[in-house]
Amino acid sequence: MSQKTAITPTRAENFPEWYQQVIKAADMAESSEVRGCMVIKPWGYAIWELIQKEMDRRFKETGHTNAYFPLLIPIAYLEKEAEHAEGFATECAVVTHHRLKAVKDQLSGKTKMIPDGELTDKYVIRPTSETVIGAAFARWTSSYRDLPLKVNQWCNVMRWEMRPRIFLRTAEFLWQEGHTAHEFPQEALDETKMMHKVYENFQREVLAVPTIPGEKTEAERFPGAEMTLTVEAMVQDRKAIQAGTSHFLGQNFSKAQNICFTGRDNKLQYAWTTSWGTSTRMIGTLIMMHSDDDGLVCPPRVAPQQVVIIPVTPSADTATQVVEHCEALAERLKQQMFHGSPIRVIVDKRDLNGGMKKWEWIKKGVPVRVEIGPRDLAKASVCVQRRDCAPNEKSFVQEDEWANNLPELLDDIQNNLLARATAFRDAHIREVSTLAELEENFSGECDADWLLVPWDGSPDQEEELAKRLRISIRCIPHGSMGVGPERPCIVTGRPTSRRALWARSY
Repeated sequence: MSQKTAITPTRAENFPEWYQQVIKAADMAESSEVRGCMVIKPWGYAIWELIQKEMDRRFKETGHTNAYFPLLIPIAYLEKEAEHAEGFATECAVVTHHRLKAVKDQLSGKTKMIPDGELTDKYVIRPTSETVIGAAFARWTSSYRDLPLKVNQWCNVMRWEMRPRIFLRTAEFLWQEGHTAHEFPQEALDETKMMHKVYENFQREVLAVPTIPGEKTEAERFPGAEMTLTVEAMVQDRKAIQAGTSHFLGQNFSKAQNICFTGRDNKLQYAWTTSWGTSTRMIGTLIMMHSDDDGLVCPPRVAPQQVVIIPVTPSADTATQVVEHCEALAERLKQQMFHGSPIRVIVDKRDLNGGMKKWEWIKKGVPVRVEIGPRDLAKASVCVQRRDCAPNEKSFVQEDEWANNLPELLDDIQNNLLARATAFRDAHIREVSTLAELEENFSGECDADWLLVPWDGSPDQEEELAKRLRISIRCIPHGSMGVGPERPCIVTGRPTSRRALWARSY
């Protein structure tokens, strides 16, 4: 007989639907009236704010400043960069009119709003901002002394998504996009690599998400880029999520946007540019990587509340004393720091039974739940439950001892989630050496491992294989994972030491 879970269906029964139900149960987000768009509810948005705060700090530590650029991009700007524009053309939402006109329907009597005032110049709602920021960089740059330019933008973007999934793929989503311009190509390359490392470290340290860092193949590069670096995350159904990318754009955009300057030799030169971005997709990655059949499991560093204290009040005689003690304990805990911020604690005093409260906080993924009743007061103890453990697993400890060691406990939960995710990932990456082995692994519908294969194929050969098996090269991994003894490429037969990482993806 199967054990009852808070989320149905379970991961094993229907992973995509389980994911949607976790979001619903945790009250994180919901679909909006506009197809493909989402409403991010307070619990989900609080996670995004914590992500944003920590990433913003890291960006500023690496010399970047925030700016804001227009939502609307003239189509003429996209026409200047043909390869880039073509890559996003099918996802663009276009603004063609500047007002609405009220027209009364003669049959129904209802008033309809009809677009009116067609624009001479059409605009695209930004799918990304390389072109409009490039135009600004061109205005701001006249001498090598003006460089480097290093800006970041927190904003929304729109890409008309045909198969929406909350947080992972929506028509409108939130993100950050960094853009830089440099005097020398090596500076731009160093910038690209540095921000790639920032993403890898942030996701490992803060989201407890272990990624595989590497370089995209020519076929998978960002449109218009000379090099794209990526961090790829494996979630529990073994699919890949591209969790962040950093692009070396060379001089492609600077030539199209006329980002030029007088160099040290008094000659006119084009700047070398980069761009890099992450989005609310990271929240979807976090959910799919850590959560279980009872709901969200949230790493402490991005948990909106890190500790919930639940007063147990079986009688009115002791209720006031218990609640006051819980509030005093919460204030004490808030004085402690966890990774540079006060510990986030809430006392749940709502008029609900204890079981309902417990399961609500389990489904929301709060790392630590604490129950305190009259007997606990008498013993100066607390009942502690960790979200990374079974829902009914609990320990009774002395209150002072537990309170003094709370930062260490939160660190232990954070590290445990990272260790579990890393072990899962490493157990499902295999190296194979033949096309037949690749085809066999991806012959089923789901739960296929990631495969490292000898690769020296062309973009056309890569595209054919990707389309036929519904897979893609996620990256050429950095470090020892991306190289090995010379083996025949699985499609060309040519000897190669390069290894490509193939997987199914979201």
